[in-house]
Amino acid sequence: MSIAPYLKEIGRGARGAKPLTRAQAGDLFGQVLDGRASDLEVGAFCLAMRVKGETTAEMAGFLDATHARLQRLPASTRPVVVVPSYNGARKLPLLTPLLALLLAREGLPVLVHGHATEDTRVTAHDVLARLGVAPRAALARIECGDVAFVPTPLLHAGLARLLDVRRVVGLRNAGHSVVKLMQPVQGAAVVVGSYTHPAFATVMAELFALLGMTALLSRGLEGEVTSDPRRTPQLDGFVRGQPLPLQAQQPGTAVEVPGLPTATDAATTADYTRAVLAGTRPLPAALAAQVAHLVQLARDA
Repeated sequence: MSIAPYLKEIGRGARGAKPLTRAQAGDLFGQVLDGRASDLEVGAFCLAMRVKGETTAEMAGFLDATHARLQRLPASTRPVVVVPSYNGARKLPLLTPLLALLLAREGLPVLVHGHATEDTRVTAHDVLARLGVAPRAALARIECGDVAFVPTPLLHAGLARLLDVRRVVGLRNAGHSVVKLMQPVQGAAVVVGSYTHPAFATVMAELFALLGMTALLSRGLEGEVTSDPRRTPQLDGFVRGQPLPLQAQQPGTAVEVPGLPTATDAATTADYTRAVLAGTRPLPAALAAQVAHLVQLARDA
């Protein structure tokens, strides 16, 4: 087998490319994950999809292939909140570890998974390590009230290899979309989903509905799933695929956020996270709303 026939369909540019069916996309992505495509073919696939853009059916096929191969964590006694973290901090502090620890404080089991594909950003791994949350070396059930950080290679080595293509070509690929949507636990879960481009918000919403997932969807902060603390974003929920509008977007962007540091390094971010958890610095309202809605979705999952 080869992915060359698929490349002929998707590699004809933004206007000439043809969409794949869900089954075709699943076969293509499965070959990539299994290492049956050459490096040249994988590079062509990444660039072709970058130009063409993924359809809902194609993303469903990519997720089918991923879920069929993932090493999943065992189910917990409560729904696991799944927090993907693949971008890291750029201009604002990374709030993903804070979101995860706030959810754990509500008694939920929380899975943060991620894999760094560039060296210039502070990652969840960096901050969580300073907060005493070491990466898991093996897959095990997450207890209620705990945060587990699981590196992507533990879930699937082929998926991590696909993400690493970014280090060569300098661009994100379909693998970066898959990891923001996948459900790497057995049993009930709530996936925290985010988007940067509005067009992908439509694809994500259609996927959550099509796959019957329980999830929270909003515009992310520099590619991370946390709400921007300077804004009141639109929040949309899904309970086993059924859409549930949660919060309407409000206009305006705050110039300053009380207590939020200007530095983005891991040490400063960890100190800020501790201070918010201790109540000595205020919790941004946008993050408080996100936590409250995720707690409710976990009850309904």
